[in-house]
Amino acid sequence: MTDSIPRFIHPDAKIGKNVTIEPFSCIYGDVEIGDNTWIGPNVTIFDGARIGSDCKIYPGAVISAVSQDLKYKGEYTTTHVGNNTTIRECVTIHKGTADKFKTVVGDNCLLMAYVHVAHDCIIGNNVIIANSTQLAGHITIGNHVVIEGMVGTQQFVHIGDHAFIAGGSMVRKNVPPFVKAAREPLSYVGVNSIGLRRRGFTDEQVMNVEDTYRIIYVQNNNMSKAIEIAEKELSPNSEKTQIIEFIQSSEKGIMRGFN
Repeated sequence: MTDSIPRFIHPDAKIGKNVTIEPFSCIYGDVEIGDNTWIGPNVTIFDGARIGSDCKIYPGAVISAVSQDLKYKGEYTTTHVGNNTTIRECVTIHKGTADKFKTVVGDNCLLMAYVHVAHDCIIGNNVIIANSTQLAGHITIGNHVVIEGMVGTQQFVHIGDHAFIAGGSMVRKNVPPFVKAAREPLSYVGVNSIGLRRRGFTDEQVMNVEDTYRIIYVQNNNMSKAIEIAEKELSPNSEKTQIIEFIQSSEKGIMRGFN
């Protein structure tokens, strides 16, 4: 970095080793950027941003802007971006509010162009969110989730680990782990078996998931009855436990079954 490059870096900003900040970018004072991160041109990183190492942030991105939530009263909040995460052109990530006091994007994530991550969202590791998908506030996304482009997601929704959501979907209910979701209204369309196997799940583990969802979604039982049957008839396994615990904790309700 040389002083001749037209950009603004506040002297209080904490910049790691081997960080590149391209022309016309603006880095505010209460900002931390980890080693080996590349900040492209015309990027704005506001106060409260905590950016990890080995990240790439492309032109037009805005990180840690003040929330659009009208209840926000100026409380101190932050935005956290994990290591080895890529944020493409014109992505916006807003800082938290008094709900969680932070917005989080995990490690090894890819947020494609024009994605919006609103206040108090918590996004896990190894998540891919495709172009123009919009996340409202207070959303929780698990690990290894893939969301295709132009998806709209309602506030307070929870998306479980290893879920796959088809492009153009509207997500109004919680999406349990390991599933593929599509259609309008959003529905279960199968187990994300290809994704699971790519990530090292065994055939037995995939079968555990399929057996559980066969009872919950395919056999058209009501949810309490389905959980009772699954608990009684299926052998104990971690996949079944994770699915049932997710459903039982979903106050917002989960997406509808296969039709």
